[in-house]
Amino acid sequence: MRAKDANLLDLLKKAQQFIVPIYQRVYSWESAECERLWDDIMQAGAQERLGAHFTGSIVTVEREQGTLTAAEPFLIIDGQQRITTLSLVLAALASHLETLPEDQQEPVEGFSPRKIRGRYLTNEDEDGERYFKLLLSQSDRDDFKSIVRQTMNDTHGSSRIVQNYQLFSRKIAEPGTDLVALCLGLRKLVVVDVTLTRGVDEPQLVFEAMNSTGKRLSQADLIRNFILMDLEPADQTRLYDGYWYPMEQRFSAHADWRFDGFVRTYLTLKTGTIPRLGDTYEAFKSFTYEHPELGREGIAVDLSIHAAWYSAFALGTEPDPDLSRAFGELEQLDATVVYPLTLHLYADYSVGSLAK
Repeated sequence: MRAKDANLLDLLKKAQQFIVPIYQRVYSWESAECERLWDDIMQAGAQERLGAHFTGSIVTVEREQGTLTAAEPFLIIDGQQRITTLSLVLAALASHLETLPEDQQEPVEGFSPRKIRGRYLTNEDEDGERYFKLLLSQSDRDDFKSIVRQTMNDTHGSSRIVQNYQLFSRKIAEPGTDLVALCLGLRKLVVVDVTLTRGVDEPQLVFEAMNSTGKRLSQADLIRNFILMDLEPADQTRLYDGYWYPMEQRFSAHADWRFDGFVRTYLTLKTGTIPRLGDTYEAFKSFTYEHPELGREGIAVDLSIHAAWYSAFALGTEPDPDLSRAFGELEQLDATVVYPLTLHLYADYSVGSLAK
């Protein structure tokens, strides 16, 4: 592990590319977090005596061992919310400056639209996805690319990425906004730059420690990262697309506690012990450590299969009308204590060992 303090803009400028792995949660900062970062930037820029403003950490892991002639991108395992939001501020600032008279388009040296995009948002001499300094996870990637490329349209209006970009655009365009203070504040942002070495460091342990504060991760976030983080990128993509993403979609319209409830039910069925509320992730890790023969892929496959069964009786997706009616009555009773038994019975029913 290598850690040092670094200017955040310099980090973006020097890096060839940062990639948010598919196992990371989607961009989730809301307006409150954005307003807080905005206030920090503006206050730092307005105070001449303040030389730097610390804004957290960026933890990356080497994607592959690069060479002197072929630098590999870095995978962000902590700090993606912060670095994404900063990139949205920079993109909004560049777009606003382009609307000003030419002699006002560089309020501070180094902050013209062309320099902002060329230094912090893009690799101008690259094509395809290598063109972008930052690549987000799949569900956010297209919206962020459209913002950087300035091709955003009305079809992008529902994502958090677009909403926060529009928030910063409005704030920058307000008549009272001091663009000089904004640029100076951006220049003062400092982070702890932590780089992990693949095959040497333990990314999951670092990830857990770094996420003990801030916007709390759900149990689903932690379990997804635990399953996928240590795998090679190709295996991460294969397991995520084949098993985790379909399972994630089953729970996407429901509250986080629904996924927690499923994993507690799954673990109760597998271990005969009911995990305590709030300890689902720790119980899941213990289960995987006790069954190394399953491997990360085996657990991902098994979770996905059981999630489909659980969804049938607990989330209302059962296609058979008779069973659907019975499961609906069970749901109305709020009898979740019988879910492990129901999951066991449904597993037998699904393979024809138990009649309807």
